[in-house]
Amino acid sequence: MAPGAQPIARGMAGRAAALAILTFLLVPLGAVFWRAGGGAMPDVHDWAAVRFTLWQAALSAVASTLLAVPVARAVARRRFPGRGALIALMGAPFILPVIVAVIGLIAVYGRGGLVNDLLGLACLPPPGDGRPRCLSVSIYGLHGVVLAHVFFNLPLAVRLILQGWLAIPAERFRLAAHLGAGPGDVQRLLEWPMLRATLPGVVLIVFAICLSSFAVALTLGGGPRATTVELAIYQAFTYDFDLARAAMLSLVQLLLVTGAGLLALRLGRTEGFGAGLDRRIDMLPPGGRALWLGDAAWMTVAALFLLLPLGAVAVRGLSGLAEMPPSVWGATGNSLAIALSATLLTVSVALALALARRGWVDLAGMAPLAASPLVLGTGLFLLINPVARPVDWALVVTLAVNVAMALPFVLRIVLPAAQEVERSYGRLADSLGMRGMARLRWLILPRMRRPLGFAAGLTAALSMGDLGVIALFSDPDKATLPLTVFRLMGAYRTEAAAGAALLLLVLSFGLFLIFDLGGRGAATR
Repeated sequence: MAPGAQPIARGMAGRAAALAILTFLLVPLGAVFWRAGGGAMPDVHDWAAVRFTLWQAALSAVASTLLAVPVARAVARRRFPGRGALIALMGAPFILPVIVAVIGLIAVYGRGGLVNDLLGLACLPPPGDGRPRCLSVSIYGLHGVVLAHVFFNLPLAVRLILQGWLAIPAERFRLAAHLGAGPGDVQRLLEWPMLRATLPGVVLIVFAICLSSFAVALTLGGGPRATTVELAIYQAFTYDFDLARAAMLSLVQLLLVTGAGLLALRLGRTEGFGAGLDRRIDMLPPGGRALWLGDAAWMTVAALFLLLPLGAVAVRGLSGLAEMPPSVWGATGNSLAIALSATLLTVSVALALALARRGWVDLAGMAPLAASPLVLGTGLFLLINPVARPVDWALVVTLAVNVAMALPFVLRIVLPAAQEVERSYGRLADSLGMRGMARLRWLILPRMRRPLGFAAGLTAALSMGDLGVIALFSDPDKATLPLTVFRLMGAYRTEAAAGAALLLLVLSFGLFLIFDLGGRGAATR
């Protein structure tokens, strides 16, 4: 084979995959632009949805980031039994199905939840009318949406800020201690400069994520005062079947998400603090015991905030398993089929992109980050509706959108590993004439089983718990498990919904663990 033919052959699959991704993104978006161009301009209700979307995303981003600072600081400078488990817990909400988290939050903060039960024990003495005055909280509306977003994004903010703390060389802290610097001096000279450089990017990342949180707004928002743009798109489909308005709102949502994403990329680059010797941070300045107690308190509060809803789902779900209707099992089969198919397709496409060795191919793989799932669903609905019944394509469209949405995350996992394999063994494999399936079987897969297993587990969990596009193409006979849980909640069958949510939780985490541990086990043999 001629020199250079191997890279060309390896890149063909990646370029074909990249072109398919761009086509899948641009054609539906083109349909949205075309239909929105002939629709009416946004009315007062649409602008209200835009304002609420921006306001709830801003509140969620600021609250998540501010709460994450003391937690990340504590995790960065403390070593204690269970630290690894706490850091792992910080990643759990990312793969947690949104509908499961919502049920858990309702069980803790809802009308009959744990918090309101505790507040009921502290009722004030009755006034003249003889009725006690009791405090209570409601999880629905703006504060409920923000609470759910903080639940999902606090761990992400902690992980991002933690990287900033760990980037400060430990020698800086040791030098500060040697010079007699107190906690205030350390904060002013080392920690605040890092936070000023890191926090704007973290806020923008969380802000961009909260702009596209459809399932949270669907379950905890609603109403004229708590409607996001994506929820308005869903309502235009479901209640009015106003495709022109849905397309116009999809265009607005696309502009919001793209603008926030570009700002997040711009502000997410920091200067750094120079090199160190990679020693651990173990800072105990004067007053160290008080700081230790404060750090312990913050980590405990964060752990309880994340664990209580999951524990509530488990407790209520066990009693609700027997109440689940037969439709749950059909929906479970649909979700498993989508999750496993999406895993196979996403990992295959990501692997092809990673091996292509083309910069524009990598950018094509990251392009879905700029598109909202509901916007893509709107475009696909506009394309399918004139020629076929969209409900007949519900599962296929859901599968395709899940692949697109998971691809950027999977590519970030697979790409560095693929580059390392080719850098270390590529020339040797070329000299041996190893190409095609032989190269994939004997070189790439054995060397990449650990990242591929993690990527597959992540894709399976995300696809299993997705409640997005399927809501637009909903059909009683083709529902997924998250959609079935949502419908049971809407029918006030709380016990059955809790049981189905527990089943969804177990399957999502089970799929993740099976693939992740399978990749680790295969890599050690």
